[in-house]
Amino acid sequence: MPVPLLGPVLRHVDATSATVWVEVDGPGLVHVDVRLPDGTGRTASSPTLTLHGHHFALVVVTELPAGASLPYAVRLDDTPLWPPPAGTWAWPESHIRTPAPGAAVRIAFGSCRRAGDDGEGSTRLVGVDALSALAHRLRDEAPAPHPDLLLFVGDQVYADDPNPGIVDRLRERHAGRPDEDAAVRDEIGDFEEYTWLYRETWGPDPVRWLLSTVPTCMLLDDHDLRDDWNTSDVWRAEVSRRPWWRERVTGAFGSYWIYQHLGNLSPDELARDHLLAALRAIEDDAERDAVLDEFARTADAEPTSARWSFTRELGSTRLVAIDSRCARQLTPGARRMTDAAEWEWVRERALAPGARHLLLATTLPAFLLHGIHHAETFDAALADGRFGRRAARWGEWLRQAADLEHWAAFHPSFVDLVALLGQVGRTPEPPASVLLLSGDVHCSYTARVDVPGLDPARTVVHQLVMSPFRNPLERGMQVANRVLDRIPMRALLRGLALLAGVREADVAWEVEHGPWFDNGVMTVVLGADGTADVEVEHAGRCQGVPRLRRTLTRTLTRT
Repeated sequence: MPVPLLGPVLRHVDATSATVWVEVDGPGLVHVDVRLPDGTGRTASSPTLTLHGHHFALVVVTELPAGASLPYAVRLDDTPLWPPPAGTWAWPESHIRTPAPGAAVRIAFGSCRRAGDDGEGSTRLVGVDALSALAHRLRDEAPAPHPDLLLFVGDQVYADDPNPGIVDRLRERHAGRPDEDAAVRDEIGDFEEYTWLYRETWGPDPVRWLLSTVPTCMLLDDHDLRDDWNTSDVWRAEVSRRPWWRERVTGAFGSYWIYQHLGNLSPDELARDHLLAALRAIEDDAERDAVLDEFARTADAEPTSARWSFTRELGSTRLVAIDSRCARQLTPGARRMTDAAEWEWVRERALAPGARHLLLATTLPAFLLHGIHHAETFDAALADGRFGRRAARWGEWLRQAADLEHWAAFHPSFVDLVALLGQVGRTPEPPASVLLLSGDVHCSYTARVDVPGLDPARTVVHQLVMSPFRNPLERGMQVANRVLDRIPMRALLRGLALLAGVREADVAWEVEHGPWFDNGVMTVVLGADGTADVEVEHAGRCQGVPRLRRTLTRTLTRT
């Protein structure tokens, strides 16, 4: 009897189409059966794609009615896979919800989620899961509005710090390997082990149902591979010499491509994807695996060979999701968050006309708490040799030890981003809002950004940060964040940055709400009339059930 190992995961949805991803335990033809409002049905099918012994399908369903809530089921050949049999499943039918013309768009987002169920052990370790709490709300609190999109801004999985159950499996699998593997025996090392990690992360019932019924898109960040990934050329040079790195990076990019990236693409983009077409055309499993592995290794060695950034058009809202990890330029003295080709791609899409709201999603916040911002600009100048080689080595050590690698640490890119915000606001028909959606820093906050020359009566700019979904910051680090943002510390660190020759971009920002350090989720609600609101919610328990509590509701656009 075929078994759905993971999924279905609802990915790209527009007014007339949807894509549904699934992993099953054997090859075959996967069918998605959609029930239409008039009682008829529509079926779309795709053969599984076998990669490293695992079987995946991404099914494109077309000719759907707009503005409809459409139940669906999944089969492998003639065997039902989804929903689970009656009596074994406590969750409702999964639906594809196509947007109605002119309707407001709800986008929920966040980052940094450790795997685990809702049991006492997992909760004691990493707190209440905000995604499970969101699933319980959608099920139990009808008519709670469903997000039109759930955006994961990084650290979906923790390859360098898996949970104890995965560690036990890793130790059993790694037993007898050479001593040089001992340093990473408790970390994910190849494609097979990544499949364990995704199954654990997306597998709990509430999360599995949530992902089956709310469209998703995803960006990768460092823990998808390893902490501090691509923080500097020194880091890359050191890790690339390790005997285990080749397999790690091959598994990381290959699994990211199939589990996360493909679903970010629209049906038209999928039809043009050269790698997908090549893999589908190969009949031999070993040859197919070799092609995927070579793609993965090349993606790491030559960043321009693959693009992980993507866009989505959601009615009058445009989402531009920026890869701020793989496409970095790491040359000392010329460090940039993206290389020139990637940045030009971002500019073209941000400046294209027609968006009432522009969302720039980047895993790493551009506008940090001020003390941290100045600390990062100072350290970057130090590491680039502003005070000599010895100080540069100390600056590089601090960069890695304290994770000083956000946009401020790639200061030329921060300056470019500020310039782009100004250009967007000066286009003939500027968006009513430009919102930067980020995670990574294990706290959440909202910040108003003032760009000189940009009229806030026409376009408002805000940095919105939500992290973590489920991985709270240690108490000591919470205190450090608050201390660094006190005015005397801000002034000291800004003075050090000026002493190091840092010349700030012409921009001002101020944190208006937060920081908060609890697990949670943030939602933006964007209207075609230009209205923009933000809702901040944090996770807790009510009578033993994961629940979300509203922390903030705020209107962002100025009227």
